[in-house]
Amino acid sequence: MAAAARLCLYLYPCLLGLSRGVFAFTSEAAAATPWLRTRGEAAGPGDGMNVLFIVVDDLRPVLGCYGDKLVKSPNIDQLASHSVVFSNAYAQQAVCAPSRVSFLTGRRPDSTRLYDFYSYWRVHAGNYSTMPQYFKENGYVTLSVGKVFHPGVSSNYSDDYPHSWSVPPFHPSTEKYENDKTCRGKDGKLYANLVCPVDVTEMPSGTLPDIQSTEEAIRLMNVMKTSKQKFFLAVGYHKPHIPLRYPQEFLKLYPFENITLAPDPWVPEKLPSVAYNPWMDIRQRDDVKALNVSFPYGPLPDNFQRRIRQSYYAAVSYLDTQVGQLLNALDDVGLSNSTIVVFTADHGWSLGEHGEWAKYSNFDVATRVPLMFYVPGMTTPPVSRGERVFPYLDPFNHILGFVPQGQSKKVVELVSLFSTLAELTGLQVPAVCPKTSFHVALCTEGSSIVRYFNASEEKVKEEKDGCDDTFRCFNEETVAFSQYPRPADTPQWNSDKPKLKDIRIMGYSMRTSDYRYTLWVRFNPNNFSADFEDVHAGELYMVETDPNQDYNIYNNTSHACFLKKLLGFLKQ
Repeated sequence: MAAAARLCLYLYPCLLGLSRGVFAFTSEAAAATPWLRTRGEAAGPGDGMNVLFIVVDDLRPVLGCYGDKLVKSPNIDQLASHSVVFSNAYAQQAVCAPSRVSFLTGRRPDSTRLYDFYSYWRVHAGNYSTMPQYFKENGYVTLSVGKVFHPGVSSNYSDDYPHSWSVPPFHPSTEKYENDKTCRGKDGKLYANLVCPVDVTEMPSGTLPDIQSTEEAIRLMNVMKTSKQKFFLAVGYHKPHIPLRYPQEFLKLYPFENITLAPDPWVPEKLPSVAYNPWMDIRQRDDVKALNVSFPYGPLPDNFQRRIRQSYYAAVSYLDTQVGQLLNALDDVGLSNSTIVVFTADHGWSLGEHGEWAKYSNFDVATRVPLMFYVPGMTTPPVSRGERVFPYLDPFNHILGFVPQGQSKKVVELVSLFSTLAELTGLQVPAVCPKTSFHVALCTEGSSIVRYFNASEEKVKEEKDGCDDTFRCFNEETVAFSQYPRPADTPQWNSDKPKLKDIRIMGYSMRTSDYRYTLWVRFNPNNFSADFEDVHAGELYMVETDPNQDYNIYNNTSHACFLKKLLGFLKQ
């Protein structure tokens, strides 16, 4: 009954008609939000501070600070204890290159026109400024370590240097071995496996890429301390991206008997076939090939599913040690009191939910990411010079948990990172992009979320419960939009990563605090157009009664209101 009543509340505004201004600010809200602040005007909370921007590959929020009871992540949890943590943050496309180009330019995939890995936005869409480029043009030294932009065509084989970075980006020398046969099997031979705990001393050069990235980032922080220049340092970590290759000792943190299957390891009965991700990259690994799993639905044997989950958790704990060493070094160089730290991921990763693995879908498990901001003097009391904020914590010994300094349940998007960091550092916040913005070099399609930093959950709940204007409340709810392309209505060998020329269907997905609504519509790759008159399939999941998104009620629910809201946004 509660779900039905809530659904009626959603549908009521349809009778009134939703305006195109679903995401427009009222004049009062605009006046209350210092959007266009320059350095000569009122300062941002972190005015003039450095930025340490940490982005992780394929990390879903399996962290202690997000309530996960199994994973050991004390250093990231410690960062959360000094930060505002967003529990409902979403990527705009659940695959590496499109997501990274989106949040680094502040534009959505339909504006970057990048849905695969094979075009450079400055050539194929518009000469858009990037977030690090904007900081560089405003007096910052901008530095890139590890995987920040996706390497290759999508960043002009240069990680967008020299536009975005002051010096050529650093890539670990051992990165080139990531997909080589470095995983030792029970027979003593080497394989290119999915599950790949290793003896680091046996690896090429006796190290791993993320270890090298941490070392280089620490070196750069020491250089910047000496130079006394403002810096924007982006550090991109590979793990837990596949292959799940990490120091084997981290398996000890996760005894196999403690590892369970996903809560919903089956393919949902009413899941449209176009929505399914057949996890082709997983199938190409030697250990998965040996299982001879049927295409497209599998499933993988239960014990192997548990082994994947075990290794994903172990890779997260390995990542945590790298983040811990990096933050500890920030203390060592005395910059914890003058550096904003952002921690996030490019997208999530399915761990067997819905019978799926990897990313490549519009489900929460693929699009939801961790997102936290540490701002000295704002998210935590002012830090005295020399005070240690981030002492390194050993996940093998540390057992105490941390509570986030502040937590927001507001639904937010990674495309908002550009404007958010501009506001936090006191830079002029780029204007909102016009309806057609391919010719506009500097604008953003994501609004700053700084206004949510100090909003208590009690206040948010009070505002929601006390709202006496249903139409206004419906219009002002926060929304995240994601999308994913498909080559056909049924799973194909290239369903996960179709090239632009092969895209025939686009799944546009709208996530609020109460529901996820997805439409799969005809898409023309020649002119980048979506035809919402040609709907191939739909999905509707109610968060309160179906948090795992297993029961699609699209076909037995009136959803004209959701469609109108989705179209209202896209027409902007």
